[in-house]
Amino acid sequence: MPKDVAELAIALSASGLSLRSVVRLEAGEWQSARAVALIGNEGAAYWHHFQNWCDDQTESVENPLDSWSRQVINEVANRFGGVVLMPNDRPYPPFQRWAMKAHGLRPSPIGPLIDARFGLWHAYRGAILFDDDILIQDAEDQIHPCGVCAGKYCVKSCPVGAFDGGVFDYARCLAHVRGPNAGECRHKCIARNACPVGPEWRYPDHVQAFHQKVFAGL
Repeated sequence: MPKDVAELAIALSASGLSLRSVVRLEAGEWQSARAVALIGNEGAAYWHHFQNWCDDQTESVENPLDSWSRQVINEVANRFGGVVLMPNDRPYPPFQRWAMKAHGLRPSPIGPLIDARFGLWHAYRGAILFDDDILIQDAEDQIHPCGVCAGKYCVKSCPVGAFDGGVFDYARCLAHVRGPNAGECRHKCIARNACPVGPEWRYPDHVQAFHQKVFAGL
């Protein structure tokens, strides 16, 4: 068990990941766990660590970013006596609900949770469950950036109107990204890039291209 959250955060930072928050769980909310440490990235500090890991692999790895994240988080969990939980584990854990509880985050008009500092350039890669309470951080009281954004640039910038109906039209977006007229959308989400919040945390083009390729299955 870490002495405090700073100790856990330092261990994760060695691989470019961040301790996003620690959430207290009610008894029985998720098995026997009493606290969950949410782990992810803020900006793309993780990228060169991930790339170095990829370069060391002697065989092709399916879902490499998820595999790398699990390995890194598992090493830290073993060190501190916790249990790893990943977003794609079954049954699916409520990562977004935990994030909203911890950070006061809310969804953006294009779906992902938006952070007042990092904008849309952050993610939750996994978590560590603890059976005992560790130092719980107070929930942040964030102003929801989208609530004060009159331009709605993200929605308006999508070239195929995938967000016009208030719900993400996944099929329309995917068909465009995979199609012959994808243009920039082949390598990045134009709607995500149009958001004016946190531009200094925006992923570099090559990182965005990696994620877009995974999204489209290309």
